[in-house]
Amino acid sequence: MNTLQRWIYREVFTAVAFVLVAFLSLFFFFDFVDELTALGRPSRLDPNRVYELRHALLYVSLLLPSRIYELMPIAVLIGSIFVLARMAQGSEYTILRTSGLGPWRALRMMLGMGVVFVAITFAVGDYVAPVADKTAQLLKARYQGRVLGGQTGAWLKERQEYSNFSVNVESMTPSGELSQIRIFEFDNQGFLVSTMTAVSGQIERDEAWTLRKVQRREFDTAGLSSARITHTETDRLRWPSSLSAEMVSVALLRPDRMRTTDLFAYVRHLEANNQTAQRYEIEFWRKVFYPLSCLVMVVLALPFAYLHFRSGSITGFVFGGVMIGISFFLLNNVFGYIGNLNDWRPWLAAASPAMIYSVVSLGAFGWLVLRR
Repeated sequence: MNTLQRWIYREVFTAVAFVLVAFLSLFFFFDFVDELTALGRPSRLDPNRVYELRHALLYVSLLLPSRIYELMPIAVLIGSIFVLARMAQGSEYTILRTSGLGPWRALRMMLGMGVVFVAITFAVGDYVAPVADKTAQLLKARYQGRVLGGQTGAWLKERQEYSNFSVNVESMTPSGELSQIRIFEFDNQGFLVSTMTAVSGQIERDEAWTLRKVQRREFDTAGLSSARITHTETDRLRWPSSLSAEMVSVALLRPDRMRTTDLFAYVRHLEANNQTAQRYEIEFWRKVFYPLSCLVMVVLALPFAYLHFRSGSITGFVFGGVMIGISFFLLNNVFGYIGNLNDWRPWLAAASPAMIYSVVSLGAFGWLVLRR
């Protein structure tokens, strides 16, 4: 049985690697095409630095670990379906069944292989992909001038003894230079006390921000008759804050590209400052459950070994496996948005796609394998 297990494992791993390489080649081409529009443009910070072809190729290559993490469950499903369906078409699996490979032994064998894929997916998604993605962003920032944080930048909140602050940072360079900073100060009753806007700034090591070209507005609303707004401008202002450069960089990153431990720490920071952490909690639980979907995929592929194929019909089943994998990928993203909009429990929103496909795979296994 060890020889049989090694043979099946070798066939499945080879097929999964082939499918993964095919998908990675396709996404590498798409990502590279997206970078062509930026070629030849000088950096905003240093005109002598130009974003060249080699930089684009390196940037796209550094995105591959994230692609591996995203595509691994789909590749496992398609590769497993192809191998098992081909064995069923050639009557090889029928011979294995008559030799003592029962349904439960086959299920245990597939789950053992799935555990290996789970470990690979977790290692790539939690250790390799975050480092590679951060390196890619720093590379792009070096030759294009800044690291953007989406359309609205990074929003952070800090509670101090007498005031609460909401801070918005549009972008941050690799050296820690901040641009387009907005700070809103509220008192303990929730009333707006002051606003500050700064063109740029720097986070110092002594828990303070150095703001440059600052415009400050103070709102005095002690009484309606004496209410007034004081406007001041200064070239340089020191603002005490415990918000570190790491917190700002984490807020600028996409949550799905962060490490599980970083997501957990950032969720704790948001909760400590009474900020909504629903989006990041969902992404945290998705990081926990997503590698386990490889187990669901190998179980979902097992019933294909018990089907009876006519000549040439294997292509349709492989295409069905592709559609199932794409539907899982789409459903995994859709449930994240639905859970965030409807305020579902984060673990439920993250685990729902895997639970749905687990029920489907076990149902197919019970109907095709055990009953038929």
